[in-house]
Amino acid sequence: MHESLPPYPQQPPQPLPGGVRHYRPRRALWDTLWDNKAVRAGGLILLLALCGLIILALVREQTGTEGFLVGLGLAVLPVPLLIAAFRWMDRVEPKPWRNLAFAFAWGSCAATLVAILANGFATKWLMNTIDVTDRARAAGWGATFVAPVVEESAKAAAVLLLFTFRRRDFNGLLDGVVFAGITATGFAFTENILYLGNAFASDQSFGHEGLPSTTAATFFVRVLMSPFAHPLFTSMTGVGFGIAASLAPRRRVLRAVVPVLGLLTAMTLHGIWNGSASLPGLGFLAVYGLFMVPVFGVLTWLTIWSRQNELRTLRTHLPAYQAAGWLTWPEPLALSSMRARGIARDTARRQGGAPAARVVAEYISFATSLAFLRQRAYRGLGLEDFGVREQELLHHLWVRRAVAQPALAVAAGVGVPAGGGPVAYGAGAAPWGNVPPWGWSGNGQ
Repeated sequence: MHESLPPYPQQPPQPLPGGVRHYRPRRALWDTLWDNKAVRAGGLILLLALCGLIILALVREQTGTEGFLVGLGLAVLPVPLLIAAFRWMDRVEPKPWRNLAFAFAWGSCAATLVAILANGFATKWLMNTIDVTDRARAAGWGATFVAPVVEESAKAAAVLLLFTFRRRDFNGLLDGVVFAGITATGFAFTENILYLGNAFASDQSFGHEGLPSTTAATFFVRVLMSPFAHPLFTSMTGVGFGIAASLAPRRRVLRAVVPVLGLLTAMTLHGIWNGSASLPGLGFLAVYGLFMVPVFGVLTWLTIWSRQNELRTLRTHLPAYQAAGWLTWPEPLALSSMRARGIARDTARRQGGAPAARVVAEYISFATSLAFLRQRAYRGLGLEDFGVREQELLHHLWVRRAVAQPALAVAAGVGVPAGGGPVAYGAGAAPWGNVPPWGWSGNGQ
């Protein structure tokens, strides 16, 4: 019937000249837009900016312009210290700044907007529902039982989004603590503006000033005494997601339950903290000294242990690449020491200036990512593209080896010649031994 039609073409088809493509798969407009990273990023930035503008208007309406400026100036003081602390925790495998900026923006804009609206609605509902004689307790009940649920859920949403869409940057417990802590730091920043601004407006109305003022008392309690409060609560959620990130995919139930338990722990700690403010006498100080400070100490120990465990990951998994010839023998030792890393960067800076130091820093970063990639593969995580990602990281190391490997040898204490001078930089300076040619497709076994 169709004798005039040409026969089917032979397989495989020949490529079109010049890579010309006349037809493309038809896709729905929404699918096309969603797959566009720029569109997704733009939409997220627009959403956070809109939340920020609404928060700005709400806080300014409550505090007044002068109160807002005073609150802003005082609330910003602990932010650099908190961010520096979380960045210190994250030094082994620093997270992309875009992820941290998103976490802070979500906490300071989106989460606080949800908290202000939901807490206000809940407080009004309590005041309109309970007996008239007990309305004075409505605010306290809202702060103890409603605010922790609302606020911790709003902050946990940022950790959940990063866990879902930035899975490559979410390797374990420490990553969860850092993402959660940065989110909570942003939340506390905006909340402190509101509290300090209202306190200043109250002092202006009643003529209070100096140390006896409400502003000074609020600053002491929220900024000096407990700047870690919100990061401590939300870090429990981060611990839950971090543990889930380290579990094998086959443990689906545990991977779902652990983050929920972390969130419930965060809500409980938050509720205890808020409820202690209404305790008589020295009740607040007792909760602070006997409960919150020890919990903070345990979390601090846990993060330090986790950081050391990340360094042990490098000592465990990089020797496979050293045995295959991709790394020199002192590198696993040098790369698993924060002190040696610093010495390597300083050595490169003395020999080749800032560009050489940057190359060494990049080499360290890629080697760290390689160790964590291999660890995830051993745990059965991310196996679908392991080979491609491994080759890409090895390529990045290969093109930087001439500068980085001598500096790491010096940092390990084996790269100083008999004369005592530093190792010279050059194409043949590094003792990398029998390195296989590029294109090696092994996995380091």
